[in-house]
Amino acid sequence: MDFPILSSLILLPSIGALFLLFSKNNQDSNTIKYVALFTAIVNFLISIYLWYLFDRSISNFQFVENKLWIKNFVNYTVGIDGISILFIILTTFITPLCIISVNKSIKFRLRDFLIAILVMESVMIGVFCSLDLFIFYLFFEAGLIPMFLIIGIWGGKRRVYSAFKFFLYTLLGSVLMLVAIISIYWISGTTDVVLLYEIGIDPKYQKLLWLAFFTSFAVKTPMWPVHTWLPDAHVEAPTAGSVLLAAILLKMAGYGFIRFSIGLFPVGSEFFTPLVYTLSLIAIIYTSLVALMQDDMKKLIAYSSVAHMGFVTLGIFTFNQQGIEGSIIQMVSHGLVSAALFFSVGVLYDRVHSRLIDTYGGLVSIMPKYSVLFMIFTLSAIGLPGTSGFIGELLILLGAFQESFLVATIASLGVIFGAAYMLWLYRRVFFGKLINKDLLEMKDLNKSEIFILSSLAIPTLFFGFYPEPLLNTIEVSIEELIDSYNHNLYLNILESNSNG
Repeated sequence: MDFPILSSLILLPSIGALFLLFSKNNQDSNTIKYVALFTAIVNFLISIYLWYLFDRSISNFQFVENKLWIKNFVNYTVGIDGISILFIILTTFITPLCIISVNKSIKFRLRDFLIAILVMESVMIGVFCSLDLFIFYLFFEAGLIPMFLIIGIWGGKRRVYSAFKFFLYTLLGSVLMLVAIISIYWISGTTDVVLLYEIGIDPKYQKLLWLAFFTSFAVKTPMWPVHTWLPDAHVEAPTAGSVLLAAILLKMAGYGFIRFSIGLFPVGSEFFTPLVYTLSLIAIIYTSLVALMQDDMKKLIAYSSVAHMGFVTLGIFTFNQQGIEGSIIQMVSHGLVSAALFFSVGVLYDRVHSRLIDTYGGLVSIMPKYSVLFMIFTLSAIGLPGTSGFIGELLILLGAFQESFLVATIASLGVIFGAAYMLWLYRRVFFGKLINKDLLEMKDLNKSEIFILSSLAIPTLFFGFYPEPLLNTIEVSIEELIDSYNHNLYLNILESNSNG
């Protein structure tokens, strides 16, 4: 089709943000919110239409747009395959829910907050569409600015510390990626991803380039031991900020591993696979144990995110169909479930202004609707059959067993630990005696809260019972990715042997 649908998806939220920027400061807060919500909903509908138009039978990038940006250096090139379209839909689905949730949580500068959310959406969609390394880097880094502002302005008591920690960790990691992108241009004469897939990158440079990209993605994922910024950022961020951070931002790194680490550096990926396995297993086991020790609900969910992303990186580097499919399903599932869990914690915080687990107890008797929905997300987080979390973890473990029995066995322990800390959290918050008498005045979910949590619960259960729409979308693209990886690896090994 001639219509630039991907550019429309990227630009529309920013246009909405510009409209809000030039609106009057004294404008009614409801009007501001409705404009932002309308923009986000339209973008979601466009992404659904894009999914409808998408041809699942071919592996080539579709809806490609190519425009000259910087002569002889960078082209604005965007396109999607079966992998990227799921993350685009996840982004456009989560953003309207974040806008709806600001009713109680944001007390001042609502317009500026919504502008940051919409700009964030533009940037995140841009990351998943980019088919030029430099364009990818610009979008990847641009997300730092609105998220830094969201945490630093609307966060908790230690918001400035957490915002700067988040900014510095991710920026320092990404500097190496920029150096690597410039090096790739110097080596290959292009930053076009599709062209680089075809011509390949000189094997003698791949290990260093892989490490540079890995550093950036490892910080953003985050992997152990560069994960410490995430709990701090989550604890201090407002609810909508935590949701965007957990549901989408972490997935940008997982997507980067699939698209670039595997796609461009097969020799580097093969060589460093033991390193990735080791760090992933440490993340799964260690952060699960740390989660068991938390007294803050947000911190517990943040550490669980690190453990879940450990499963994702493990699955990606199995280099087989089940492992990579499982990683993508796990990322989509985690996007839904982690968003729901942070929204759920926000519900309690708006009422009691406490995230401490000890503050609560016996909520099942006064908030039954909330208790049921929270239970659904808890069960999905631990990977119970019938939820989307089960599909992802099962496929990852199947893929891991094909490569290493020991690695898969250790990873399986993470499922047990996950069940331990999530059920422990649920028991302490919802069951037992209602000791805190202040909780008796709490009301169950209102209409907007029911809508948000139900909107996340439905796909969590639907894809748990029927994952076929997701698997059909990604199957051909992953087959092509694995075939390309194996082919390029074979050629690179032959080239290295002949040169040696």
